[in-house]
Amino acid sequence: MPQLLALAAALGWASGVRLYLVVLIVGLAGYFGWAPLPAGLHVLAHPVVLAASGFMVFVEFFADKIPGLDSLWDFVHTAIRIPAGAALAASVFGADHAVLATVAALIGGGLAATAHVTKTTTRAAINTSPEPFSNVGVSLAEDGLVSGGLWLAFTHPLLFGLALLLALALCVWLIRRCWRFLSGLVRKLVRVFAGRDFTAAPESSEPQLKQGDRV
Repeated sequence: MPQLLALAAALGWASGVRLYLVVLIVGLAGYFGWAPLPAGLHVLAHPVVLAASGFMVFVEFFADKIPGLDSLWDFVHTAIRIPAGAALAASVFGADHAVLATVAALIGGGLAATAHVTKTTTRAAINTSPEPFSNVGVSLAEDGLVSGGLWLAFTHPLLFGLALLLALALCVWLIRRCWRFLSGLVRKLVRVFAGRDFTAAPESSEPQLKQGDRV
């Protein structure tokens, strides 16, 4: 049971960061027998699912490292990652344990939403920098965190639980910092543009004649 709970939490949290990588890693683990999968996750080991998830991992690997495109990618996947995280977490327990599956879906969806909001706000803040190297570094770090988190959930569920608590605390801190930074940036831009009067007529460069001046 601790391993199943850890796996459900890991699937929910990691789906908010790298959904397709999660599906691929879990599917490969079941296909090659690296780890026993619950019955509800056996479908991820199907060759068609592996091919589809592998293709999407390839696309996301490059899309997630291009400034601007990564934020657009995150925005589009808001409606995909969160429900998928809830569904994957619920699949750990299957239809035979409806109560646990429902609880896992709620927790998995919440973890996916937290991870997704953290990723989205952090990327938006990073995109204010003109250089592209920070995007690449953060994206590679996310790949490593997702892979390492799933490995911990399979092999050391208790350690994963502690790591997840630390990750959630970090998520809350990052969301607050990035939100304050972005809000301050938006307010500054509004003040800059509000201070300019685009409707005023441009001043003439020719000298104006005063009343009484001779022509």
